[in-house]
Amino acid sequence: MIAEPNTASNLPSQKENAVHDETVPESAAQNGTCVRNGNLKTPREKRKVREQCENIRTNSTGSRRVRQLQNGEVVEAVTLFEVVCMGKQAMQSVVVDWVEAYKQDRNVALLDLINFFIQCSGCQGMVTAEMFQSLYKKDVMRKMTETFDKETGLQYKKFMAYPWILTVTWPVDMDYEDYPLIRTGPYWKKFKANFCEFIAVLVQQCQCSILYDNYLMDTIISLLTGLADSMVRAFRHTSTLAAMKLLTAVYEHKLLEIQNMMNAIFKGTFLNRYRDVIPEIRATCIEEIGSWIKTYPDAFLNDSYLKYVGWMLYDKQAEVRLKCLLGLQGIYSRKELVSRMDLFTNKFKDRIVSMPLDKDHEVAVQAMKLLMLMSQNCEDVLSAEDCEMLYQFVYTTHRPLAVAAGEFLYKRLLSREGDKEVQPKGGGKFGASTDQLKRLIHFFLESELHKHVAYLVDSLWDWAGKFLKDWECMTSLLLKNAEEAGEALSDAQESALIEIILATVREAAEGHPPVGRGAAKKILSVKEKKIQLEDCTKITEHFIMVLPQLLAKYSTDAQKVANLLQIPQYYDLDVYSTGHLEKHLDALLREIKDIVAKHSDMSVLEASSRTYYVLCREEIAIYSKVDCARTQMIDELMKQLNQLLDCFWQKEGGFCTDTGEISRMHSTLGRVAAFHNAHDLTKWNLYDKTLRFLVFEMEHGSLPVLIILPALQCTYFSLLWQLAAVSENSPKETLIPLRRELRRFSQICTYFLHHKEKDVREKAFMILCDWLLILSHLDSNNNEEAVGLLGYLPNTPLQEKLFSFIQEHVFVDEEEEKKDLTEEGKDETCKLDDLHKKRSLLAAYCKLIVYNVVEMTAAAEIYKYYVKTYSDFGDIIKETLSKMRYNNKIQSAKTLILCLQQLFQTHAESQDSNSGVDFSSPSFANIKELARRFSLTFGWDQVKSRESIAMIHKEGIEFAFQGATGVDGKCLPPNLSFLVIISEFSNKLLKPDKRLVYSYLQRYITEPLPCRGDEWQPLVWYRNSLLANEDEESSVLGSLGGWPPMGSSKTSSFKRKLSNGSLPETSQTEAASKAPEQQCASQLPSAAGKSRKRLKSQEMRLQEHLPFLCPGGLRRRYCKDEIKTENVSEEGPAEDTIEDLDVVGTDQDS
Repeated sequence: MIAEPNTASNLPSQKENAVHDETVPESAAQNGTCVRNGNLKTPREKRKVREQCENIRTNSTGSRRVRQLQNGEVVEAVTLFEVVCMGKQAMQSVVVDWVEAYKQDRNVALLDLINFFIQCSGCQGMVTAEMFQSLYKKDVMRKMTETFDKETGLQYKKFMAYPWILTVTWPVDMDYEDYPLIRTGPYWKKFKANFCEFIAVLVQQCQCSILYDNYLMDTIISLLTGLADSMVRAFRHTSTLAAMKLLTAVYEHKLLEIQNMMNAIFKGTFLNRYRDVIPEIRATCIEEIGSWIKTYPDAFLNDSYLKYVGWMLYDKQAEVRLKCLLGLQGIYSRKELVSRMDLFTNKFKDRIVSMPLDKDHEVAVQAMKLLMLMSQNCEDVLSAEDCEMLYQFVYTTHRPLAVAAGEFLYKRLLSREGDKEVQPKGGGKFGASTDQLKRLIHFFLESELHKHVAYLVDSLWDWAGKFLKDWECMTSLLLKNAEEAGEALSDAQESALIEIILATVREAAEGHPPVGRGAAKKILSVKEKKIQLEDCTKITEHFIMVLPQLLAKYSTDAQKVANLLQIPQYYDLDVYSTGHLEKHLDALLREIKDIVAKHSDMSVLEASSRTYYVLCREEIAIYSKVDCARTQMIDELMKQLNQLLDCFWQKEGGFCTDTGEISRMHSTLGRVAAFHNAHDLTKWNLYDKTLRFLVFEMEHGSLPVLIILPALQCTYFSLLWQLAAVSENSPKETLIPLRRELRRFSQICTYFLHHKEKDVREKAFMILCDWLLILSHLDSNNNEEAVGLLGYLPNTPLQEKLFSFIQEHVFVDEEEEKKDLTEEGKDETCKLDDLHKKRSLLAAYCKLIVYNVVEMTAAAEIYKYYVKTYSDFGDIIKETLSKMRYNNKIQSAKTLILCLQQLFQTHAESQDSNSGVDFSSPSFANIKELARRFSLTFGWDQVKSRESIAMIHKEGIEFAFQGATGVDGKCLPPNLSFLVIISEFSNKLLKPDKRLVYSYLQRYITEPLPCRGDEWQPLVWYRNSLLANEDEESSVLGSLGGWPPMGSSKTSSFKRKLSNGSLPETSQTEAASKAPEQQCASQLPSAAGKSRKRLKSQEMRLQEHLPFLCPGGLRRRYCKDEIKTENVSEEGPAEDTIEDLDVVGTDQDS
């Protein structure tokens, strides 16, 4: 057989992941069992084994030595597993040595290879073998089992690896969620590639000799097939990967004469594992079959194999769907193969077309790329409706998907064959680009998503960058006359083209995607930086001359002008002076001045102000000319304003009510406000003039809204510029008057919160929120005295007014809101505008909470509306919660629990005091749902949120037991039902923290309580949510006074103990009778001992991490509780279940 002498010189050193060769139980020592490196008890037993074994060999391949230099040190590899872990350098020579060893003694070499596959599965058990020939067929089938041994706590896997029956024994509690193929870190990342390389090298070295001896491959296939049927994830995963790579390697060397061997691998492994419950195993199978179909189409490109790929397109795991798409890309990229895919394409096309909507981003991207290949190589496979739907993905926020859709749009719609060769009539040198631009404009207008032009351009940038940078062609289209061969665009097309021009200029100048598409600005490479600078120069040189003409042509169109005026901010302004182009600057300034005089639209005025701001940089040569033009224009504006003021204020203390005068005053104040935002107008003494409007309104309350709004804005800007002028040397005499004006303006804004006009109220609130945020975070150039004088935090009455405003204007009842909309007759556009205003108001208030301008407890009032208004404001409230948690985890947790406590108290007050809390009432259900939503915001990282979750439980327990001894002589706490609410957070606790919270709960139950009534049910529910398994539940229920323990069978109890990492205890008599069977188990690692050590170390760290749950007086009571449930809780933080041991069933393969 395969026995080896137990010689010390031949024993390999045991590594962390090595297979331990131990003594076999009696049940495994029958029928000629031989143990590799076995430790037999007596010389007689050893002689008996030697007589039954054949081909005894003293030099095992397991003791081969391979030396490799790593980090300056010589490392010796003594097993095949260690060689693979080292890397590919020694692999070729080791495989050659193994082949030579196989030729000399195939049984010893094969056992070495078998141990290699077991070790690669991460198994720390032992492998034994018995001869197959000595058994009847029915005995063989009976031995093909995988069972638990309840007595020893071991698991046995018996399977055939012809001509042997192998037995693998390992501890049940072994962590099979951690094995080489899935381990992390740079060392293990290379293991999978090395493992696959080993199999390929092995087939390559064996192909001309021993591969056809009807022994080697039969044994390997039997081994891998047997392991692939295991309930253990590590065995299934490793053996499936090995079998798939083995089949690939055989076909790679065109060994088609061993077709039966390959069919055995396919039917024995693939057909059973392509639907495995573990997604990594399914992905491995699909990845390999996709490779087979692409590489060997004659053998695999037929519906019998393609159907598996098509079926797995519906897999629930993104990893598997992704492998399907990647495999199909390799097939559809070859035109000679596409013609044989008709049936598959017709059957699964609809599924593939729907997959760009996949929730996984990478799957969506690869699906779009696959559809691009299908569109190119399959005629008419996509209908017009399919294409229209796919085109719209250019507007998605996920940039890789948008870029893939941009390729589809460009190649399918914009770029047509013959565009460069066939020039449209009258197109001149821009014929092809003009045609593409018109198609792009048509698509943009048809999509009806006009505000997303930046996304459209960004999606096409990688594929259509050349014609998108053809600004000469674009501007020539805009400047054409209608008489020129009918080339002129319509008004809508001109507006769309101007938006496209602005988007392309921004993309070229900034070099990164638009806001909302991409997490942050990317760092440009040297090549990208060079292209960016060249594009900026090209933009400047072209638009310096063309932009004044465009502004002159569209000077009366507010939308077009507002977009065109944004282009100068991307100029390289030095070109004006270096290129001697000052005349074009003069033309631009004249056009801007004329536009400011013509328009009162704020978007145009703000764009004009922004252009002056960009051109007025002191470090550039054109500053003096632009500053002179700006000063001249503002002088004219202020002169016009003074004239209007003289006419507006009448001698009797009133004002002019003429509609024309009010309109002119509104326009002038609007222009001044737009420029005051970016330019300091303090020297024109604007503050006193605009403040007079506000004071008059406070005293008389009769000014038109058209006057109040720009006056309020101008006053705000004036004070901001005065604050910005405060320097390190500012004297106190100048700071005190400024402080007085700051406080005065705060009072004015507070007064306007109750103005009769809604627009004034909302404007005052927005300004006041920004104002308070600025004053509370002053940094006046290291002038501490200025900060002390000018800094300001809102008092409690003002904070209450701010929140009352939010309640009245944002969180409006649905009935009242519907009533207001019906009375005003608003359409859908107005509703969206109102929603946008409400979101802005709420965001402004939430900023005050996040930056600690108002009390953090104010957030509790906002959180109450999280579920109720989730569709409108859920993202804002959730972001507020996230920011607060980032600032202070503990205080944020207290705010959450305060919100729930307030809602619970309101609910309790509305209930009948005699009937108690109604768990089925809608209000209680809403509170519970809100708690569940709060729990979801903590995500999956329990370690990161452990302090917050523990604080929620602590505060919740204390609140639940308030007044427990003094409520009408009753011992029932009035808020006990609150435990049902905080139980929603129990699943976010770590196992050690659950024990700690459970012990903290015990502090409030010092004596047995009469818990038989339903009124104590919340306590039972909450305690159960903190317990790890049913045994603990039984113990707790029994301690509550008369509740019967939950029954369970001996077997299920044993499995639960196994799942928690502990072995069952037995009496001395039982132990003596079971000694032979447990002889092997005694030498394997004790999971229970490890668990106890781990638990002890974790409990020692609990006080360090969660000190607020571990007061000094708690320690003795905690120990007492631990002793009381010692037999079921000593496993500590072990997992609830062992998914690896029951993950696969026969129904998966049916």
